[in-house]
Amino acid sequence: MLRLGPKNVRWFVMGDDDTVFVTDNLARVLRKYDHEQMYYTGSLSESHLQNIFFSYGMAYGGGGFAISYPLAKALSKMQDRCIQRYPALYGSDDRMQACMAELGVPLTKELGFHQDKRKDAVKKVIAAMTVGKDVSSLFTDVLNCMQTENLELKKLVYLYLINYAKSQPDLAILAVNTFVKDSQDPNPLIRALAVRTMGCIRVDKITEYLCDPLQKCLKDDDPYVRKTAAVCVAKLFDINAELVEDRGFLEALKDLISDNNPMVVANAVAALAEIQDKSASPIFEINSVTLTKLLTALNECTEWGQVFILDSLSRYKAADPREAENIVERVTPRLQHANCAVVLSAVKMILQQMELITSTDVIRNLCKKMAPPLVTLLSAEPEIQYVALRNINLIVQKRPTILAHEIKVFFCKYNDPIYVKMEKLEIMIKLASDRNIDQVLLEFKEYATEVDVDFVRKAVRAIGRCAIKLERAAERCISVLLELIKIKVNYVVQEAIIVIKDIFRRYPNTYESIIATLCESLDTLDEPEAKASMIWIIGEYAERIDNADELLESFLENFPEEPAQVQLQLLTATVKLFLKKPTEGPQQMIQVVLNNATVETDNPDLRDRAYIYWRLLSTDPEAAKDVVLAEKPVITDDSNQLEPSLLDELLANISTLSSVYHKPPEAFVTRLKTTVQKTEDEDYVEGTETETSGNPVVGAAPAAAAPAPVAVPDLLGDLMGPDDAAIVPVDDYTTQSGPPLPVVLPASSGQGLQICAQLTRQDGQVFYNMLLENNSQSVLDGFMIQFNKNLFGLAAAEPLQVQPLQPGASARTMLPMVLSQNMSTNSVLQVAVKNNQQPVWYFTDKIVLHALFSEDGRMERGTFLETWRSLPDSNEVLKEFPGITITSIESTLDLLAASNMFFIAKRKNGNQDVLYLSAKAPKGVPFLIELTAMVGQPGLKCAVKTPTPEIAPLFFESLELLLKP
Repeated sequence: MLRLGPKNVRWFVMGDDDTVFVTDNLARVLRKYDHEQMYYTGSLSESHLQNIFFSYGMAYGGGGFAISYPLAKALSKMQDRCIQRYPALYGSDDRMQACMAELGVPLTKELGFHQDKRKDAVKKVIAAMTVGKDVSSLFTDVLNCMQTENLELKKLVYLYLINYAKSQPDLAILAVNTFVKDSQDPNPLIRALAVRTMGCIRVDKITEYLCDPLQKCLKDDDPYVRKTAAVCVAKLFDINAELVEDRGFLEALKDLISDNNPMVVANAVAALAEIQDKSASPIFEINSVTLTKLLTALNECTEWGQVFILDSLSRYKAADPREAENIVERVTPRLQHANCAVVLSAVKMILQQMELITSTDVIRNLCKKMAPPLVTLLSAEPEIQYVALRNINLIVQKRPTILAHEIKVFFCKYNDPIYVKMEKLEIMIKLASDRNIDQVLLEFKEYATEVDVDFVRKAVRAIGRCAIKLERAAERCISVLLELIKIKVNYVVQEAIIVIKDIFRRYPNTYESIIATLCESLDTLDEPEAKASMIWIIGEYAERIDNADELLESFLENFPEEPAQVQLQLLTATVKLFLKKPTEGPQQMIQVVLNNATVETDNPDLRDRAYIYWRLLSTDPEAAKDVVLAEKPVITDDSNQLEPSLLDELLANISTLSSVYHKPPEAFVTRLKTTVQKTEDEDYVEGTETETSGNPVVGAAPAAAAPAPVAVPDLLGDLMGPDDAAIVPVDDYTTQSGPPLPVVLPASSGQGLQICAQLTRQDGQVFYNMLLENNSQSVLDGFMIQFNKNLFGLAAAEPLQVQPLQPGASARTMLPMVLSQNMSTNSVLQVAVKNNQQPVWYFTDKIVLHALFSEDGRMERGTFLETWRSLPDSNEVLKEFPGITITSIESTLDLLAASNMFFIAKRKNGNQDVLYLSAKAPKGVPFLIELTAMVGQPGLKCAVKTPTPEIAPLFFESLELLLKP
């Protein structure tokens, strides 16, 4: 070809007869190289064996290769002699490489430079990455594919970078120039893609390089680029909030609210709202000017843009009722939207503004307008129905008139999933009234004959709740319950007895005539709650039941084998019978029961109550009557179970996970706002020595606040940031207080890997404090961790970040933990740790309960006493610690306060000190603690009272860990 003297030739491209060239791509690739220099460029074989057999410096004809004109000219002068020297070489590509070697021109590798092979290769890498394979070793090779005009390939490379930039931060910075170049590309899609990816690469070294391109993109001519840049500001704020404020990005974001493109406005609002959630200072405040702009953009946004704007507007408080009415009028059309999220966001917005509207006519009209869209949500898929029902449950507690006339839409269908049926039952109870109770009872009666046992129980209990709620309908509810009892289905009968017991408590001395019917089912009772309910009824109305002693005696036959709930109720009912009928039969029964409850039982609650009754009866029977037979307060309707303040908070979070869980966001979301702990002086004041039976004695002097734990210096930087590796060399971790971490995986069991770990709490966050030591002869990297289901749903909040461990090296990490909904009855931590060089290691660790105690666990003295009295005696658990010695009350209280166990009061009991403390476990479970000890003498007695006594052993383990020397 060269001898023919072609003109304007820059490159010669060779390939096999089956090689397919994509000429546009070929031209783009060759344009990168100087055609006036000697270049030999192409790709290796896809076969590893071929490359080994021939050479890794050779371009194959199957993939095609190119040589520049100057190289071709030099090659033409020696090609014939070169081929003669290597007659055994097979194939032109093999011979060509031999000649190139003589000329000293190396191969410039360009993977699939004329085809889409690079894209296919990167796709395979991404596929492997997606299923969890470690392909980080290909980081440099994938990075080389960034400089392409193929948008699909560029997206794949960016996806790879986002995933591995954190583990390869030094290499990731090499991509910055390409990012900056792409942010100035003529194609707006590429500009937006570059800024979006830079925001997703959560590496501190890259953030400063992101600022200039981001500033340009926020003012870009293309709205797609601007809306992408708006979201990127929120991502950058999450990485470096100070940088965002210093560079003026927040002001630029606020300016975008005035943008003429509604999607840009929506993204700016979404970004500002997210930034506000993470900032302790006011960032996004809506005024009347901003309000007008957002309402204007609302009509032109996409559906998700409307959700962002509506959610932000729901935080706005109108200046007066007139403004609130105007806002609602602009938002009301959104109720007709096809997207359920838009509808719920509009409902939330309207409900918030209705608080300020004073006109009853306007409120009545708004309630009528909100009913149809809420009803329409119930015709969607079951999953959407469930979310809608959970939100409606909150709405009808606040505004029952909205759906008061739509109760029929909540009637259960035969093919509804059980979770939908259960929610519908709850709402039907809340909407039940004297006008519709007959319809509701017919439905409940029908549900009580279905096959799903849990649903049937819920339906029967719903009838009882309606009776408690509606006094005028109580008799009709009882009639339905009696009809169900006559069906003789065991679990229906037992559930009916349970709810009738509650009806008796709500309406005492009103419906005793049905007791005879209930007594006919005594022999079929086998559930503890049903037995206890029936026994309570017999004891409460013993004077009106002729054979009450015989009925109770039938239960007493198996007294030692009965559950504690039944035993306690039997004890009280027998005492009531004796006080109401002090004849020979009841007297013998009470002696048998008291003997069994005091001598032949290991249950301290039962034994203590029996002793109290025994002393009351033996010293003053009249006083016993005043105590045991005292008039009891009637129970109240529990259909509106939420406190008003909590309900208002949940209504402000309609259409979010909070409204589905019926919990405030802080109960299940880790907030990243910085908290500052203050240390206060503490004065411990002794209380009086006056005791009250069954309740802790709280001193008359005010109990001062316990000292907050002194904050540990932040050696790890922004520990709450999700991107910090949180790794500290062991030698530098000098401020770690307390004993060394316990060994959970010894080196002998981990092939040289030793792990020490323990749950800990720092700045209001639970961490898994880990020390990893590499005693093997090889480098260990790629660490990952997994926690099995456990009692509190403890799980890792982010991946385990541990740098490669050299032989003999060690590293310490604080792994943030979250309390998920994935729980089991497992009271230990079962942990799996793996790395790239070893098998998966499994070990167990204790759940250190005091690490889970929250900072808001302090109780007022009155609340402490009230809570102690409200909890049954069966919820009190005792334990003695003979190996613990209290040397100083003050230092002990300081130590416990540092673990969020707060001092309430102190009193003297002889020569012993009695301390009362409170704590709060996850899900708001209170722990009421009584410690009794003599200063300087061995021995500590602890009594703890809590709604969940089954986790008391964990508390005792934690207490021993803290106080035992």
